[in-house]
Amino acid sequence: MSAETTALGLAALLQVAQIGLAAVSMNRDVGASWNASPRDNQPEFSALTGRLRRAVSNHFEALSLFTIAVLMVSLEDRSNVLTVFSAWLYLAARILYVPAYAFGWSPWRSVIWAVGFLATMAMIIFALLT
Repeated sequence: MSAETTALGLAALLQVAQIGLAAVSMNRDVGASWNASPRDNQPEFSALTGRLRRAVSNHFEALSLFTIAVLMVSLEDRSNVLTVFSAWLYLAARILYVPAYAFGWSPWRSVIWAVGFLATMAMIIFALLT
């Protein structure tokens, strides 16, 4: 397995962990019965729960682009030092993004997001140009 696909697999596990963190926080706010319900009514969540839920949504968006980048690099056999570094940089940024969003680290949350985004774009651009 390439470094890029390993990073992708770990990013997927990170997504699962984020979903779990948001669920635990929601359960603390409104109880497990609401979380297991059809969620017809939206209760008031704590700021932390709201941030954790938005971080999950943000990672789904970022993960789709990162998956495209990994597929482009892998299917076209374009892996090199830049793509490996970019893949690990993306993963590190996404790991740091969770506490940055949860605890409102401003402007660092945005800086961390930009690092992950630029790492993904570097992989895509490299795959397109080589």
